[in-house]
Amino acid sequence: NPSTAQARVLVDELIRNEVASGRQAFIVYALRDESEATELRSAKAEASRLAEDVFPDLRVGLVHGDMRSQEKETAMAAFREGTVQVLVATTVVEVGVDVPNATVMVIENAERFGLAQLHQLRGRIGRGAHASHCVLVTDLDTSKTSDDPVVRVAHERLAAVVNTTDGFELALVDLRHRGEGQLFGARQSGMPQLKMTRV
Repeated sequence: NPSTAQARVLVDELIRNEVASGRQAFIVYALRDESEATELRSAKAEASRLAEDVFPDLRVGLVHGDMRSQEKETAMAAFREGTVQVLVATTVVEVGVDVPNATVMVIENAERFGLAQLHQLRGRIGRGAHASHCVLVTDLDTSKTSDDPVVRVAHERLAAVVNTTDGFELALVDLRHRGEGQLFGARQSGMPQLKMTRV
């Protein structure tokens, strides 16, 4: 396994190679803005950093949920038409986006996404005739799977996405790890109190 720095270089090279071949790439982040409460990378901040420091020779765009509908459509149209080569996005691209020329999907902090979301996101690529690549990026130290239960579960969940393209199988993995949640109320995970509500 390459180090984190080496892996970043490989991902950047993959994007460059695909763009050089006339293809396009998505880079997906969980948040829109920087937050002091979390270490997750922000889509807005990363779009600027990528455009200035990593891919200054490429055309980098941005789309996120706080944009007005017209702004989002303009950003997506630029990507569809090939004016933008690398689109930095939040999960607004999870469904309904069809750009057959996009062959790379990089998902940052992938352990923070639900398995259904990861499955939907990677479905945005592989829609054309060209081979496609989905890269799940995590800052977790996956060498600690035996020591840290949080890392172990995250590793198992990401491995499930890597090992199957069956959405139903991924739903079962999610169910095992997160539980069904409640039919009523705010709790989103855990075993239900009413056994008759088991899925």
